[in-house]
Amino acid sequence: MAEHHPLDATDRAIINALQGDFPLVPEPFAAAAAPLGLSEAELLARLQTLLEQGSLTRFGPLFQIERLGGAFCLAAMAVPPEDFERVAEIVNSFPQVAHNYAREHRLNMWFVLATETPAGIAAAVAAIEAATGLTVLPFPKEREYFVDMRLTA
Repeated sequence: MAEHHPLDATDRAIINALQGDFPLVPEPFAAAAAPLGLSEAELLARLQTLLEQGSLTRFGPLFQIERLGGAFCLAAMAVPPEDFERVAEIVNSFPQVAHNYAREHRLNMWFVLATETPAGIAAAVAAIEAATGLTVLPFPKEREYFVDMRLTA
């Protein structure tokens, strides 16, 4: 389990401020830093620290990949508990794997596949099955919902 790192007031302000409407300007981090009373370098350093300590797991844009010709797919596997860490390491080594979560269920490993083309999903599933020796169950998106969820730190 990751070590807990308490957030200071500046870290909280950064997390709260950067969850939407990121500036689309030539120097976006400088523009995002200014209202926080930070320099661009300070903001970048704090974001890097938040990522390294695990307070943030990702910082970046979310794309509608289908509009770019790609595909997303939720996938699940039933992994023997004693083999979970080994299988997770293999699954996570695939560049198509965007997220990977453990769940308390027969299907105890859930992850998101993101590929450049719709056909890439089947290829990624086959490659993960070959590498792990386990069945991957793909769950393609049937309908899209937009949830503007913002978390406060």
